[in-house]
Amino acid sequence: MSQQCAVPKCHRQSRWLCDCCQENLCLQHINEHNAALISQLNPLAEEINILDDRLKSIHTQHAIGDCRRKLEKWRDECYEKIDRFFEQKFQELDRLVHEKVAEQREKIARVQTKVAELIRAQETTRKDIVSLTATIRQLGRTIDKIEQTCFTVHTRPLIIDNALVIVKEKADQEPCISTLAPVYKTINRSAGSYALASNDRYLLIHQQPNLCLVDQEMNIVKQTLWSYDAIYDMCWSATLNRFIVIEENDVLLVDENTMTIDNVQTIETGLWLSCTCSNTSLYLSTGERASSIKEYRLLPSIQLIRELKSPHTCSRDEVISGIVYNNGRLALIIVNITKKTLRIESRDAETLNRLWSLRLDIICNQNRKFGCCALRSDEWLVADYETKRLLYITKDGKVKKVIDYTPEPYHVSLFGANILAVSTKNDIRMHKI
Repeated sequence: MSQQCAVPKCHRQSRWLCDCCQENLCLQHINEHNAALISQLNPLAEEINILDDRLKSIHTQHAIGDCRRKLEKWRDECYEKIDRFFEQKFQELDRLVHEKVAEQREKIARVQTKVAELIRAQETTRKDIVSLTATIRQLGRTIDKIEQTCFTVHTRPLIIDNALVIVKEKADQEPCISTLAPVYKTINRSAGSYALASNDRYLLIHQQPNLCLVDQEMNIVKQTLWSYDAIYDMCWSATLNRFIVIEENDVLLVDENTMTIDNVQTIETGLWLSCTCSNTSLYLSTGERASSIKEYRLLPSIQLIRELKSPHTCSRDEVISGIVYNNGRLALIIVNITKKTLRIESRDAETLNRLWSLRLDIICNQNRKFGCCALRSDEWLVADYETKRLLYITKDGKVKKVIDYTPEPYHVSLFGANILAVSTKNDIRMHKI
């Protein structure tokens, strides 16, 4: 039995059952229904064409530009390490050859002197002749061996671990300090500086009497005796491939591969308190009232570029307690000695002009420097040991989050992509973020 059209007020008999809406429709309304559906295709065609045009306009080289530059920098650093290793081994080979040659040269010189003395005296014996002849013949055989190369070099293929470089899509959300996880690793430290510095591989700490490199599992990978004065601050220079450590009067470079420590002779003695690096410059602040900031060019050698003094840096009653570089910006932690107040300022690294300033609700009763580190997205984290807190500061100078932290934190450092190292009085703690 035929049914009536499902459209209200239509009294016609239905002709078809619509597959998409499962309604019985008459001939007129099935045509209208079909036309309505077809009309929806045009906007969809326009939308997909717009998406196609957007996709065609994407410049893939622009999208991967920063990552490519990072890969190229990694490649250049690897080349430099290979070149340094080659030079080291070549010098080792050259030294061995020269030692052999020098030894024979000394023996030849002694024989030449002996023969000259006998000729000058016009007197000799058969014993002298036999002895000299034997010595000369032996020297000849030794030189034959040297000429025929008496050294061998054993090499092994360089094996590249694929895990050295990991390529992955950037997460929608950068690691957030507001979701600080519980401590997952701790390393005890009964004495030593609170300062921390890190690169992608190691965290540099002072565990008296040693300077130590620690991996992300808090294993001490390398260490060397620190025989200098108290450490005030430290930072990493990717350009120099060295850690920079400052004591009150001197600036030192630490090689992560050999753990050798070298004094920077081109930097004069000063009352240093804090340090930080960009790709091109080293910034040092002095630990005196009306602190100065000195900027040094890193390459081709560390040389002073300029010095900025009070009042451009801070007032005469203030000290720059910390200085940290990130993405063209400098964060200055400034203590007012008279008022016992603390503020953080963001400065343009090129001009040192102030971008913003934020006074923190901290009363400075202890005579200790405050630690600060740069976070992703141009944000900052301040270690507040006075009130046992971590202060999460946004890139435009606002307190985003206050995190209670016990025991009191003295310094902080972002270690790798998602690890926060916190230096306390007796230990160093690792958190996932």
